[in-house]
Amino acid sequence: MRSIRSVLTLWYTVAFAAAVLAFGATITALQRRASLAAQDERLMRLTGRVDSVLVERAHDGRGPVLDLTFAPREVHLRQDVEDQLGLTPGLVLVVDTSGKGVFGSPEVRRLTPTANDTLRRRLRNLAGGEERFALALDHTAYRFVAQRVAPGMGLVAVAVGEPAPDVQGTLTRFGESMIVVMPIILALVGALGWLLADRALLPVRGMIDELEAITDGRSLHRRLLAGGPQPDELGRLANALNALLARLETSFGALRRFVADASHELKTPLMVMRAGVERAMGDAGTAPSALVPLEETLQEIRRTTELVETLLTLARVDEGRMELHRERVDVAGVVSEVYETAQILGEVAGVDVQVTVPEVPVVVDADRGRLRQLVMNIAENAVKYTPAGGSVWLGLSAAGGTATFVVRDTGIGIAPGDVARVFDRFWRADQARSRTGDRPGIGLGLSICKWIAEAHGGSIGVTSRPGRGSTFTVTLPLAHFPGPLGPAGQAPTVMES
Repeated sequence: MRSIRSVLTLWYTVAFAAAVLAFGATITALQRRASLAAQDERLMRLTGRVDSVLVERAHDGRGPVLDLTFAPREVHLRQDVEDQLGLTPGLVLVVDTSGKGVFGSPEVRRLTPTANDTLRRRLRNLAGGEERFALALDHTAYRFVAQRVAPGMGLVAVAVGEPAPDVQGTLTRFGESMIVVMPIILALVGALGWLLADRALLPVRGMIDELEAITDGRSLHRRLLAGGPQPDELGRLANALNALLARLETSFGALRRFVADASHELKTPLMVMRAGVERAMGDAGTAPSALVPLEETLQEIRRTTELVETLLTLARVDEGRMELHRERVDVAGVVSEVYETAQILGEVAGVDVQVTVPEVPVVVDADRGRLRQLVMNIAENAVKYTPAGGSVWLGLSAAGGTATFVVRDTGIGIAPGDVARVFDRFWRADQARSRTGDRPGIGLGLSICKWIAEAHGGSIGVTSRPGRGSTFTVTLPLAHFPGPLGPAGQAPTVMES
């Protein structure tokens, strides 16, 4: 899984590797430049020495420095001049006005004729008084410093050279060293970057843990650890999130109070309306033609009353004021009671309802009324969404300290994308959204079921396939304390909120 920590570590490593390569390339370039400068300075001194020897010998009173006894076929320097120039290290070449080499050191004489011609042409075409140049001779790179000779001696220029610094070899050795050393360095840098990223993201992980702990509207009072008077970026983020949580807490509180107050205020008018309609229906003076609309009105009042009661229950749950009257309850008895009601509903809808419960009690520590509401809601849903000719099965089992209640039907099923939303408030599948359709409802029953199961330390889940039916599974922890069940499972009783 990609994380900021791994991304930061990767960038640390890449940046360090780029910095090392840039540093190495810079050092290599500077070293090459320094080597060339040192070599040029050394060659300049040697060239100046050769020029000084020629000038000095030209004015020593012993005649011209050129020995013309071999002219015109060959021209050489005087023997004493050649002997003195022979002490100069490197490639030393002196060219006369005709472009011939009148003196060449042993290194020059070892060059091939082609290389010799190339070097002489370069000196004959010398433009300035002094030049530095590189020349490849016999597959070897040489660095030369050339200088024009003072006129009057029959000479043109002198040049002194030596092999150029092995820059390519230096780069090759540097690359080989980096191949060996770089993986070790990058591994160490990666480990260090991982630790630094972990330390840098420690406050972020704390924020994530705190935000993940806010699971519903009742935990919006939690706040993140904010920065000081002058917070950094993470402190500013924490302050912004705290402000957001404060606004959400205020909004949720106002919404819960509105739902609770509205539900409470609507109960009395609905009771008055229901009593009035029932009284009118029971009055002998009511015209028979008015009984049908009165019956429809009474049904709507009942649905509205159910919605108001459910909303009031959810509002109390959100505020943490919903009490559970815990007692030792035999779930098998509750399932059997619900089965009788579900069987009647199934007969009306043309659905076969079956039940399987163990012969021994399955005792849980629960609120009997809420537990019955849980079982009844799931059973009613199964019958409601199963077409005529289908079947519904209720099953109960106990194993491993857990009671498992299962409702399986052969109904219309739930689309895969909707399975995760069936326990959301007011959500209903597209084919059953109408409040007055074939399957009326308000979409709060399964939300209530989820709260009941979780409030008792259990869970509820569903698996489904479109057109193949659905299976709802409720698990509850079995009771752990001994003692007989009281009448109707009403003792002992524990109040919880």
